Amino acid sequence: MEFILLILLVIVVLLVIALIRTLLVGNKETFYEYSTDQERIDLYSDKLSKLIQYETISYRDKPDVEKFRGFHKVIENLYPNVFKHLEKIEIDGNLMMKWKGTDPTLDPIILISHQDVVEATGEWIYPPFSGTIADGKVWGRGAGDIKVGIMSFYQAVEELLIEGYTPKCDVYLGSSCTEEIGGDGALKMADWFKERGINLYLLSDEGGSIVSDPIVGIKGNFAAIGIFEKGYGDLKIIAKSSGGHSSTPPKNSPIARLAKFVNYIEINNPFKVRFSAAVDAMLTNLAPYSSNFMLKFIMSNLWLFKPVLKLILPAISPHAAAMLQTTICFTMAKGSEGYNVIPQEAYVTANLRYIPHQSTDEANKIVTEIAKKYDLEVETIIAGYPSKPLDLKGPQYNMIVDTINKVFPGVGIMPYVVTGGTDSRFFAEVCDNCVRFAPVNYTAEQLKGMHGLNENIDQGCLPMAVDWYKELIKAQERR
Repeated sequence: MEFILLILLVIVVLLVIALIRTLLVGNKETFYEYSTDQERIDLYSDKLSKLIQYETISYRDKPDVEKFRGFHKVIENLYPNVFKHLEKIEIDGNLMMKWKGTDPTLDPIILISHQDVVEATGEWIYPPFSGTIADGKVWGRGAGDIKVGIMSFYQAVEELLIEGYTPKCDVYLGSSCTEEIGGDGALKMADWFKERGINLYLLSDEGGSIVSDPIVGIKGNFAAIGIFEKGYGDLKIIAKSSGGHSSTPPKNSPIARLAKFVNYIEINNPFKVRFSAAVDAMLTNLAPYSSNFMLKFIMSNLWLFKPVLKLILPAISPHAAAMLQTTICFTMAKGSEGYNVIPQEAYVTANLRYIPHQSTDEANKIVTEIAKKYDLEVETIIAGYPSKPLDLKGPQYNMIVDTINKVFPGVGIMPYVVTGGTDSRFFAEVCDNCVRFAPVNYTAEQLKGMHGLNENIDQGCLPMAVDWYKELIKAQERR
């Protein structure tokens, strides 16, 4: 009896401590408003429109370097001072511009985006390569992903040059032409630095942005700063047999074994769920903005409620849940060529996104061991590794946060895990501090349009995007 009372007392004490911590968190609201500087809005919208009008779809099976060199001419026409005063470095269609700084002892920074876009099939409101400016938006393939990045940092440097500004450290502007096909364009740029023994102080790429209402119960506008990105992998799971006629079907045919395997993986999560420093910081930072007291209570006391969050986070936000573990998604399947033929070989493919706490090799081994139980073979097509996390207490992260607060003073700060892939992963050997943040606002509908129909971006967010890059360059003076 005394033991039970002691347990109850401990629980009460813990809950009281948690309640006090929750009350101390307080309540916060965010504020974000588009620019009203119509002159700048019109100028930047027009330049982005011209970038969109030049089609830069990349294809795995037919690379077209000359197409991207033509795109470089478009950029040069829009930003003549950049090309007049900066050194041009072109590597197989991938473009870098070097802006020499005043202090050669400082490691340089690089601002990167990508030139290429995905295909634009289907029926669009406005033609996908028209760059139409209408309804307060710039429309077209690449508007959000991510020619807006190219427009913004080139415009930032163009304006700084006109002002007579010279950076303290070397500043590079980089843009690959193979990001959308997972090609080696960014790797070639990274190798350029590696061959010259150049280490980068900071890399700024896409991956995060200003987002609204990031999870259920959290309202407002937040700067989602990508701290690291998960690794990318593709596996092929193969079932073999002697084939035969479908009129005399055997048990455990290739398709049946694959189906059992897929069903097992879907029902039984084989990967470890664990909180990273990035997710801890994300939830802790979001807690004051919650209108739901119970959610705030839980998020303010991760030390106590992590086991609960592991269970409920998928319901709150599947995207947030993906930040806690390696994920697997079955994407392709193939059997026989005939309706009445048992396949001698059938397969499914699985796309995995690897989390640092469970290595790529370990995750692939888990899948392989499960596959063996169903007499299946596993072939590794691609096995990539998670990137190194940005130090949340380091000067580079603080510089990013300070710049965001200066340009977007009313938004909340939300570090998070990038579940997709970016070009920045290729720079691991030359840069320890890669941040994934595009300084623009995307609505949920605009995020869907990036690889879908009617891609667009709001005109009103463009001036702040340019200002953010200008301030990030100027922030190097304080190093």
